[in-house]
Amino acid sequence: MSQVANTSDAEYIKTIILKPMRTNAYAPIIRLGEKLWLSFDDLNANEQDYTYKIEHYTFDWKPSNLADTEFIKGYAEDRIRNFENSFNTLQPYTNYQLTIPNENTQLKISGNYVLSVINENDVVVFKRKFIVFEPKVTVGVAIYKSRSIADIQEKQSVEFVIDNTNFRINNPSQEIKPIVLQNNNWQHAIIGLKPQFYRGNQLLYKYNKETSFWGGNEFLYFDTKSIRNTTLNIANIEQGEQLYHTYLYVDEERKNQPYTRYPDINGNFIVRILDGYDNNTEADYSWVHFYLKTSEKIEEKDIYINGNFNNWQLTTTNKLSYNAESGLYETSLLLKQGFYNYQYVTKTKKGIISNWDIDGSYFQTENDYTVLVYYKKFGSRYCQVIGVGYGNSSTINN
Repeated sequence: MSQVANTSDAEYIKTIILKPMRTNAYAPIIRLGEKLWLSFDDLNANEQDYTYKIEHYTFDWKPSNLADTEFIKGYAEDRIRNFENSFNTLQPYTNYQLTIPNENTQLKISGNYVLSVINENDVVVFKRKFIVFEPKVTVGVAIYKSRSIADIQEKQSVEFVIDNTNFRINNPSQEIKPIVLQNNNWQHAIIGLKPQFYRGNQLLYKYNKETSFWGGNEFLYFDTKSIRNTTLNIANIEQGEQLYHTYLYVDEERKNQPYTRYPDINGNFIVRILDGYDNNTEADYSWVHFYLKTSEKIEEKDIYINGNFNNWQLTTTNKLSYNAESGLYETSLLLKQGFYNYQYVTKTKKGIISNWDIDGSYFQTENDYTVLVYYKKFGSRYCQVIGVGYGNSSTINN
């Protein structure tokens, strides 16, 4: 499902943000006509010319056969004209910003989209998915404890109802394709669900096992809004030859610990500074050092630091290495000042990703759930997104 997101970002491109313009919204899901905001930094700081390109994709993230004129009014490809160099930072960079739609590019239809940013040499430096929907149906979402006794303490199950009172659907089991996401992470997306029951103009999805997710644990976090002073979860800060180094306290495995509730932002991050006016151009970068202590050396699996800050991608950049001298798993990431959520995940040689191997899994964990409703009418050339529903496990049902 997520092959698009596996396009690696260029090493010199950092802090890519693609989100709706409204506050407290992090996932790139917008209603048709609403605006998305893109921001990214180029550490080469040479005011390079970048172009953006928008492509329409199918329900399962393959390029659709639509011509640009069928989904775009204006240009599907255009220059990014809004950029500014960093001010008073040890790490120089150029910050680029773009809003979509804009005067040159308007979206005409709902569906899955991919935004590519291309440099002067016609090389794609990164890609990001976004979703445009039209609210033609309403979606009610409820979160339950798992009904399976084996994992009742560890899993959360999503039930939902699609109400199509104002929208005619001839063959729901064939034409409706819902996708369920946890914390807007496509790695564990659940697809292929058919309605189980019909009640008037409602399609009922009362699955349990098929729509269950590992609850995981609350995300870990740190805050570098003040780059010279230690704050919560930061053990030490040192100024290196070029940049500051932020050393976090050692994280310990939480899988056998009792569940502890504390607020998080479900894997997201916010660029912010204490001293200055413009987060986009005055926030500096520092090397953030992560340390993980496990009860034993983990064989046959790789460990990664994961979150929205790296688009949930598992790459060599955010992979931890075992330090035999310290007995810890370690890595360092170059990150812009701000508040960050992160988690430790493992990946087997067969590609199975687990967010509970290190941090454990608890049914009480607070997670965001999103249900996207895709609709492909018989004979239609593309898949619409006709509704979005949201749920949160802070109100979990037994």
